[in-house]
Amino acid sequence: MLVYYRYKNKDNRLIFTAHQAVTWKTALCKQACPILIISRTGEADQQGILMTRRSENIYLVGLMGAGKTTIGRQLARSLKLPFYDSDKAIEERTGVDIPTIFEFEGEEGFRDREQKMIQQLTQMEGIVMATGGGAILREENRRLLKENGFIVYLQCSVERILERTRRDTQRPLLKTDNPRERIETLFAQREPLYLSCADFKVDTGILQSKEVVNLILEEYKSINR
Repeated sequence: MLVYYRYKNKDNRLIFTAHQAVTWKTALCKQACPILIISRTGEADQQGILMTRRSENIYLVGLMGAGKTTIGRQLARSLKLPFYDSDKAIEERTGVDIPTIFEFEGEEGFRDREQKMIQQLTQMEGIVMATGGGAILREENRRLLKENGFIVYLQCSVERILERTRRDTQRPLLKTDNPRERIETLFAQREPLYLSCADFKVDTGILQSKEVVNLILEEYKSINR
């Protein structure tokens, strides 16, 4: 994987961006400190080849609480594109909320509805879409996302997700006596799937949403020139 470090000086001004070949000694000589790590992912990275697939669509994947809806709306505004949230679209289609679907149809029933919605939304062109945290569980969903859009994995630590979701009563999978253990389990199960289909990864747990949006826009525009 090609990892990119962005360095700022004491005045919080960006000095340079470099890949993994830049040594820590070089960074220290420039009196800089790494503030975040972003990476271009994908199967091609094993050969050191960057993803260059052009696509007008941006699809956001990641665990609940990673910021997919917030970041997605900001990206859509910046690009003047329509924004879709696959979970919200399901709720609008069915007329009930996600917890109700889980209650009456179970997770498998919800996943069936989710797959149909992903199929529909990936047929559209020029959109920003926030997917549900478990959308990548089905191979068909991953295929559709990879074939039709630029996929960004919004990575976030378990601790930050706990902070963001502790008062949220609309998360069926977190209705448990031990939310931390549940999130840790979901992270372990889903992280490899997020990474397997993502073109770009950003850690939203250590950055403001505006910074995340700017990083995504920078990468998105570089492959759509």
